[in-house]
Amino acid sequence: MKRSVQNRFGLWRVGVGAALVVGMIQLGLAQSEPPTAADKASPQDLVDALHAAFGQHHDRAVHTKGVMAEGTFAPSKEAQAYTMAPIFAGGELPVVARFSLFAGVPDIPDTAAAAPPTGLALKIQARDGSSYDFASDQHNGFIVATSGEFAQFLRAVGETRPDTPHPTPVETFLAAHPEAKAFLDSLTSPASYATATFFGINSFKWTNAAGKSHFVRYRYVPRAGEHYLTPDQLKAQGADYLQQELVTRLAKGPVIFDWYAQIAESGDRIEDPSKTWPESRKLVKLGTFTLNRRPADIAAANKAYTVLPGQPHPGIEAADPMLLLRNRAYPISFGERQ
Repeated sequence: MKRSVQNRFGLWRVGVGAALVVGMIQLGLAQSEPPTAADKASPQDLVDALHAAFGQHHDRAVHTKGVMAEGTFAPSKEAQAYTMAPIFAGGELPVVARFSLFAGVPDIPDTAAAAPPTGLALKIQARDGSSYDFASDQHNGFIVATSGEFAQFLRAVGETRPDTPHPTPVETFLAAHPEAKAFLDSLTSPASYATATFFGINSFKWTNAAGKSHFVRYRYVPRAGEHYLTPDQLKAQGADYLQQELVTRLAKGPVIFDWYAQIAESGDRIEDPSKTWPESRKLVKLGTFTLNRRPADIAAANKAYTVLPGQPHPGIEAADPMLLLRNRAYPISFGERQ
């Protein structure tokens, strides 16, 4: 089963690619048209599609293999100009992080074709006891525009075997979504979880105390700098190199990421995560994550850990419909692994 899944996902790195072209609604900033019926997926549809691609493991449906760390979040005063969220009011807060491989396969090698994009989930504990959850990938942008299209892609992966006649379901999907090629061709493999920049692929609406709103996307930049492996360097790594390297690094000192918000301008796609925003857009520093230890009970912490990235908070609300579906799909997956 494992070899079959890996072979099917090797097709990610070849193929023809790209996402759907969507119209725009002018609301000061460009927004995508509402998805058609074919583009829509229910939370259960998405979880089922993940199982179709990866199998049923009674574990996380996606980003299954991972490694956790704990530490603190120190907010920046700059953030208060954009959001009234209490976590930016000042003072350090506890944070729990989980780095992971993309695929929903518990024992997939870190060197497998299906491993990237790797992920970083962060959970900040606010002073009132509430949890602020954030999910990001080590790639700027997403393979498709809607959750429905993503479910279609995953089902195509599940239907594709090494002996499937051409064009395979994956090839057919990619031919109909040519921008996915750019996504697949640009995937990279980090030398360490601590040396990759992670991107929040979905947009949020931030509102400050004066009632002024901005649309933002998140970015997490490593203090250690960015370092990625060539294909030959990746082949020389062990099956668990990312996990082992992070554990060794944490034993020597903290892993630090600076958190930024990329501020949208007129014409930027808000509801389409497959469309990146120009690098000329302003980046506002929101604070710093300092990770310095592993959880005391690693197995229990990993089993209990889940994030709800679309959960609304004062001054922070989802602007991309995909976030709302993720918020409803993740608890389904969480329940299955219990």
